[in-house]
Amino acid sequence: MDFALTGEQEFFRQNVVRLVDDLVVPRAREIDQKDEFPRDLWEKVAGLGYLGLRYPESVGGMDADNLTCALFYEEITRGSVGFAQSVIMNMLMGTDLVWRFGGPELRERCFLPAIRGGKIATICFTEEQSGSDLGGTQTRARREDGRWILNGKKTWITNGPLADFACVLARTGPEKGLAGLSFFLVEKGTPGFSAGQNIPKMGCRGTVTGELVLDNVSVPAENLLGGEGSALVALEGLLDQIRIMTGAMACGVAEAAFRDAVRYARERVAFGGPIGKNQLIRAKAADMAARLSAARLMVHKAAWLKDNGRDARTGAALAKVTAVEACLFIVDETTRIMGAYGFAEEYDAVRFFRDARFLLYGGGTHEILRNFAGRNILGT
Repeated sequence: MDFALTGEQEFFRQNVVRLVDDLVVPRAREIDQKDEFPRDLWEKVAGLGYLGLRYPESVGGMDADNLTCALFYEEITRGSVGFAQSVIMNMLMGTDLVWRFGGPELRERCFLPAIRGGKIATICFTEEQSGSDLGGTQTRARREDGRWILNGKKTWITNGPLADFACVLARTGPEKGLAGLSFFLVEKGTPGFSAGQNIPKMGCRGTVTGELVLDNVSVPAENLLGGEGSALVALEGLLDQIRIMTGAMACGVAEAAFRDAVRYARERVAFGGPIGKNQLIRAKAADMAARLSAARLMVHKAAWLKDNGRDARTGAALAKVTAVEACLFIVDETTRIMGAYGFAEEYDAVRFFRDARFLLYGGGTHEILRNFAGRNILGT
């Protein structure tokens, strides 16, 4: 067993650490308070090639494996959850299907500009009546004169109001449940495709989240991503990556909060000495460190399983659940260590506490994922 990163992975991580410390961390509070997408920061990250991290060098990417991507997800999130969510949506969910299933024209027009920062991408699963229940999808697509006509409304779409194109999940067949679902690429400016209301959020500020409306949106046949009814096959491997990503993001928030808690415990003087000399504060630090280490190991193992062609479905689901629950514990303990200052907006602990809640829902709720993992474990 070898828990060390390769020299190449460690070199990559250190470069991302410097990027985050120099450019993202100093802007994190501003991003949170203004709740505006920092396009200038986006352009800097894009200029360094990170939006193409997952993709082959032949198209301008870095050809990184899942573990290397997890290192990036954690560090960029340590800087700012809101900004990280916009970046990761573009580099993972928003572009994956176009790369794998899009024809040459779609790749040239949408995919390549997206991984270079010239366009913003998103993916559309969620509807008002269906979140984790993709089988409840009501957005529909029908054939008409060699084209596809889409009708429906998507909500909770990260980057939605800003997106230049979206991969939209729609029902193409009469089947109920998960059968008969397909993905379509829909570009901004297509008649009938519009942004609905933005959704104000408790945390994860700086990424724009909102509704996308499809009113008799007509797209050409080549905008069908994969074969008709192939959505579940297309998602099979992507969902594991989304769960690994969400777990890595949780480690990033937890790491940032943990560092603040340690710093405060060393500097805060009460009853004649730093509060970090008190046994209960030491116990809190130990518990936080243990949960963060366990979470990170589970995320890295799930990424390793994926990289080595192993079945990562259960591992990815449990890594996501474990990492996010560890993050929620750590951000809460940080506010307790800081006392009243953990309730003050001038301290980052409040932001960490708010942001951590967002991670509960991305990649599947914990109730859904525990049921999924338990079914796999029990074979029932």
